[in-house]
Amino acid sequence: MHFSIPETEVRSDENGSTYVAYNIHVNGVLHCRVRYSQLLGLHEQIKKEYGNNVVPAFPPKKIFTLTPAEVDQRREQLEKYMQAVRQDPILGSSEMFNSFLRKAQQETQQIPTEEVQLEIYLSNGQKVKVNILTSDQTEDVLEAVASKLDLPDELVGYFSLFLVQERGDGGCTYVRKLQEFELPYVSITSLHSPDYRIVLRKSYWDTAYDSDVMDDSVGLNLLYAQTVSDIERGWILVNKEQHRQLKSLQEKGSKKEFIRLAQTLKYYGYIKFDPCITDFPEKGCHVIVGAGNNELNFHVKLPSDQMKEGSFKVTRMRCWRVTSSVPVANGTANPSSSSKCDVKLELAFEYLMSKDRLQWVTITSPQAIMMSICLQSMVDELMVKKSGGNIKKMQKKRLNGTFQRSDSQQAVKSPPLLDSPDPSREQVVKLSTKLSSVSLRGLSSSNSASDISGNDFHGNYAFEGIGDDDL
Repeated sequence: MHFSIPETEVRSDENGSTYVAYNIHVNGVLHCRVRYSQLLGLHEQIKKEYGNNVVPAFPPKKIFTLTPAEVDQRREQLEKYMQAVRQDPILGSSEMFNSFLRKAQQETQQIPTEEVQLEIYLSNGQKVKVNILTSDQTEDVLEAVASKLDLPDELVGYFSLFLVQERGDGGCTYVRKLQEFELPYVSITSLHSPDYRIVLRKSYWDTAYDSDVMDDSVGLNLLYAQTVSDIERGWILVNKEQHRQLKSLQEKGSKKEFIRLAQTLKYYGYIKFDPCITDFPEKGCHVIVGAGNNELNFHVKLPSDQMKEGSFKVTRMRCWRVTSSVPVANGTANPSSSSKCDVKLELAFEYLMSKDRLQWVTITSPQAIMMSICLQSMVDELMVKKSGGNIKKMQKKRLNGTFQRSDSQQAVKSPPLLDSPDPSREQVVKLSTKLSSVSLRGLSSSNSASDISGNDFHGNYAFEGIGDDDL
């Protein structure tokens, strides 16, 4: 999650006195408005609970009224403070920090605590209505949905709630996975648009976990509905013969066999993102990015109109960062436009292209943070699997990283991947000896003639190197 405070507002309290409100944005969208005194109160609580040596620096109080320049300076300092707290593995996952954000979100949107009915969608468009409180957090809502569906407790952790935007062309955009610091009802209501919905979807990448889910009838139905939906929207590539086999299994009601066949198809279990821009292999290339199978898959249209396809394995990414640029004028913004900033988001990752050659690859996309979340969850799974753990042990594990700020940009940098668990440079060199050079080759359009897919990009550039076992 990308935290920022891109603007401030001068507001009036119930007594008519004015004060400066600091607008905390998550992924470029307003999450809550808070006063300096509220953040100071949070800081004092954290300091009391965890000690002075753990808590990041907090901007000091001022005796006199702040000038506009001082307000902007404090805004930057508070932003760095929030980022530092969020990225601390202890503080950022603490109930103290998350409950502060949930309460502030509810107060900002002025939604009282009351019982309401919330619609949660399944992958096939079916709606599940659950009775919740407006103040229920993400985990509470997920458990309510699971209870309504009779999904066993031991399988709840295999699924997550996602905020999805429906597009006019029948497609959908995965905006983000709902987090522990937000209230789903407030989040969806504050968007004031029928185009947004909350969708239940599996939250793991390793297809080996499908067996656990399919052992239960409810889990099987959820996974089957998602698989059918992904095929219909073209996220999973299916040729004519495979389509015939799938249709036959569907008519027989053979859901497990349907899923097992789908598991053998290209891009099974991937999340596809909206078309965006990349600088690889050339600047200004249009690309469709997919996340799955421990990789980011690129379908690239070169400036010459040539189509290419390729994949970047997370096991060969040394690190990545997300940067956002927002228009800020003297630390203030028009209140009427503060709920949604015009944010430019970029995901950049450093990739081991060949022996001892690292290169940065950049993707410019409104979904850059969702891509980053996918990368982190893939790495989490790989590390848990390597340590002999299972998916249930990592459900509470959150994103980790280091925030940086440079001029008008806010940056989120992930922890090193290839270096893990040893962050020294020697480990990268050691692993790189196993890598060979990169080859880039295209496929003829005839190779995709039988594919049933809405994809316009075809081709391949193959990377040969370490696999998951080399982590």
